[in-house]
Amino acid sequence: MTSLVFIDGAAGTTGLEIRERLEGRSEFELLILDDASRKDPAARRDAHQAADFSILCLHDDAARDAVAMAEGSKTRIIDASTAHRVADGWTYGFPELVGRDAIANASRVANPGCYPTGFLALIAPLTRVGLLPADWPYTVNAVSGYSGGGNALIARFEDDQGIAFRAYGLAMGHKHLPEMQAQAGLAHAPVFSPAVINAHRGMVVEVPLQLSAIPGAASADALRDALAAFYAASPIVTMGAQPDGELLLRAGAAPWDGMELHVFASDDGTQARLVAVLDNLGKGASGAAVQSLNLMAGLPETTGLALSRG
Repeated sequence: MTSLVFIDGAAGTTGLEIRERLEGRSEFELLILDDASRKDPAARRDAHQAADFSILCLHDDAARDAVAMAEGSKTRIIDASTAHRVADGWTYGFPELVGRDAIANASRVANPGCYPTGFLALIAPLTRVGLLPADWPYTVNAVSGYSGGGNALIARFEDDQGIAFRAYGLAMGHKHLPEMQAQAGLAHAPVFSPAVINAHRGMVVEVPLQLSAIPGAASADALRDALAAFYAASPIVTMGAQPDGELLLRAGAAPWDGMELHVFASDDGTQARLVAVLDNLGKGASGAAVQSLNLMAGLPETTGLALSRG
């Protein structure tokens, strides 16, 4: 049976990529509003009420309004905004961490943020089993392609080719921190250092560890083995091959919906670097939404996803 899908915010970067992944698929019919209707509250409310699934690619306040528009219907919602990631009644849209059945049976799914996706993929499995302590003050260093910043940042980078690197979040308190702390069960919010580079897409998220100073921390080999075992059944999150001295993000990279994890260690075992490589528009946004949609619709989770790094 074909399911009707409404993407609210389909003109934005995330919405456009979700639409590209769904177009031509026989399992879904897209409910598309024309330019005159997509900002009309009445038309949007009718679409939310009619759809089997609504995917919200909106700012937080608009996402909350959209959820209200769907009240009283049987519409199941995937929200790609920050609005509901730690809200009661919402399932966190990271199937590998919360369980595929939890996503499949949910009526309200909050898509993870792109940076938290990398951080949580590395840390949450390890703190759950005590290989790393939940009360340690972790730090996160990350770079992303500029597409994650929305249309204004995309225009800024593409209009000014002199920008190579943009550090931000310097006042702390980044909006991704609550989900990072909550989903990893941490006593302290991480110190988070995000940056944007002059590439359209791609992301590297790193958690450096001074293992010799962390009480009860396991060895780097044990951390690597635990992550490999945790994701052994996942076709989307995998352990990357040991690179030859470097990790690269390419400016013209094709869309990719997978994620590769790495554990690097010093020769004496006192230090480690946990690294996640992903596409901020793939597993970090649109690909994750489609993965959840597949599960909610009773389909194989990888349907329509790009899992080969071209």
